[in-house]
Amino acid sequence: MSNGQRVAVQRDNPDGAVRIIFAHGAGAGLQSDFMQFMALGLALHDIDVVRFNFPYWQKFMDTGVRRPPNPMPQLEHSLQTVISQFDDGKPLFLMGKSMGARVAFRVADAAGARGAIGLGFPFHPLGKPDKLRLHDLPNHCQQNLIIQGERDGFGKPPEVASYDLPENLTVHWLAHGDHSFEPTKRSGLERRTLWQQAIDRVVAFIDDAR
Repeated sequence: MSNGQRVAVQRDNPDGAVRIIFAHGAGAGLQSDFMQFMALGLALHDIDVVRFNFPYWQKFMDTGVRRPPNPMPQLEHSLQTVISQFDDGKPLFLMGKSMGARVAFRVADAAGARGAIGLGFPFHPLGKPDKLRLHDLPNHCQQNLIIQGERDGFGKPPEVASYDLPENLTVHWLAHGDHSFEPTKRSGLERRTLWQQAIDRVVAFIDDAR
């Protein structure tokens, strides 16, 4: 990348047999609690996990000035550039949180990924259920996975059930979870419980897709 596009990259378990490149959401970078918990949890399952910052977030980290996300073509280019740094032939999966999930699904074919994984997919903007983003989802991977909290304002079960989703996509619901898989206090659950459920589901998906 050019100096203007320099981004931080964090790699966990480089010796893992399978690689996940993990893209962050619009409001938090690679160092967020969610990203770290997921990456470190997956790394315990023989998975090489690569996190990175999109350019707009890297500039925020460098300057302290918040910026809006880069346009989608720049986000795609950023992910593709990170992917290109690895040419060892490991089975590849692309995973993203929210906005990063959109990028992962869009890039999966060009990257030759085995599958795309979305953690909290933003099926529509908050409060705008008619502005669907289903066009991000189609690809030629054998299987794709979205893990969604049942309370996710970007796409709840009754809404998603009405969508015409690709046949190669499975949606797995986390009870009591919101967009970041945070449970309600009434549920009596801790967030790490739902986060671990998400990790377990991703591991099972990867084992099936290898």
